Amino acid sequence: MSSSQERSARTFVERHGLWSEQQFEAATRAERVIEEKNLEVVRLSFPDQHGILRGKTIVAGDAAKVMRNGCSITTTLLAKDTSHKTVFPVFTAGGGFGMPEMEGGGDFLMVADPTTFRVLPWAPQTGWMLCDIYFPNGKPVPFSTRHLYRKVLDRLGDAGFDFVAGLEVEFHVFKIENPRLDPADAGWPSEPPEVSVLSSGYQYLTETRFDQLEPVLETIRRDVVALGLPLRSTEIELGPSQCEFTFQTEVGLAPADTMMLFRSAVKQICRRQGYHASFMCRPKLPNVMSCGWHLHQSLRNSKTGANAFIPEGDALLSPLGRHYLAGLLAHGRGAAAFTTPTVNGYKRYRQYTLAPDRVIWGRDNRGVMLRVIGGRGDAATRIENRVGEPSANPYLYMASQIVCGLDGIAQKREPGPSADRPYEVDAPFLPKSLEEALVALREDQCLAAGLGKGFIDYFLRIKQGELARYQTEVTDWEQREYFELY
Repeated sequence: MSSSQERSARTFVERHGLWSEQQFEAATRAERVIEEKNLEVVRLSFPDQHGILRGKTIVAGDAAKVMRNGCSITTTLLAKDTSHKTVFPVFTAGGGFGMPEMEGGGDFLMVADPTTFRVLPWAPQTGWMLCDIYFPNGKPVPFSTRHLYRKVLDRLGDAGFDFVAGLEVEFHVFKIENPRLDPADAGWPSEPPEVSVLSSGYQYLTETRFDQLEPVLETIRRDVVALGLPLRSTEIELGPSQCEFTFQTEVGLAPADTMMLFRSAVKQICRRQGYHASFMCRPKLPNVMSCGWHLHQSLRNSKTGANAFIPEGDALLSPLGRHYLAGLLAHGRGAAAFTTPTVNGYKRYRQYTLAPDRVIWGRDNRGVMLRVIGGRGDAATRIENRVGEPSANPYLYMASQIVCGLDGIAQKREPGPSADRPYEVDAPFLPKSLEEALVALREDQCLAAGLGKGFIDYFLRIKQGELARYQTEVTDWEQREYFELY
């Protein structure tokens, strides 16, 4: 066999060195499970710029070949805003990206990460794998948020640390009364379903309210555990039909992957049962409450496995932990576009609630942006960022935290005193709108350096397209305020 024939005989993964030994072993295990469980299809999904899973479903007989050679998918998916409308002029030179690979709606390849393989409990004979995306020449697509997060983790690893994160995710579960499937409702975007709540009143963590939601929550819990996600608790939140799932801590890429699969799984599980699960921060429904995503984070010494935030004396955080905290504060306004990437999310920042409204930290205080928990002798010492919304892209949320924290460490920043009266302290306010957050991101040189100016420009353009559509809409508020008056 000639050298050219040998090259062509090797798979795409082998030619470009895309898998580790662990991934090759996982691929072999996945093939065995597909055969033993008589799976019929395998879903391949990649996380897009908005933190939404997109992909294709392949027949099980082709799984081994597709895993190793990739599955083609359209590059225009990376050019779309949240309505699925294309923001970039993809049929011009460079596709609006200045890159020939993005011209004309061509393809890139989804390459499975076999370590993520799972059998879906709610979909008969169906496997699933998370994918990374590459151009046909083997280069990673630069707008892949999973690639970007992995690069930030590598930087953190070079500094001698691992990222440890635990998730607290709030969301709503409603009963679907009208799915709005009339052709007249199939707009761009389509009309949302009409729903009713599963519980009423404001009874935080009450047993009776939990029992009202238990049938659907138990279905979700059972399938989430069957997926192998590290579920810790299921809880009832303050508002009607509002709940919270919390997860055990994970390291590196794993917590972001968990969030991706969790959100998608919950929505699919609920829809099949006649329910609608929503991770929208503040739905426009009477009496419902805002939802947040609290990210618990710390750094672990890569060599010793010790929590690097634990102080030796009576301080709340180690010097490194204080510097990391100060970095999160210094870039809190710029990072808001990643922690809270929707127009809707900024309606949660209200005074005298369990949500922050300014860039401050506090010792075990739920009114601040950054709540510090633990201290001397506490192996779980950590920082809880309470600013995020549950629809945030987890790779960007976590990557932005690490970039900001590393800057604080490098600059030896200090966080200042704890804000014990969070809604009275003199401190910078969080952005009050997505528009303000995008301005802050554009001005933040640390995030541009840490995530890449090219990616920041790309992200800003996507979100500005979304914002422009919002600003042209006539709202219910305008109709009430002006239609009769003038």
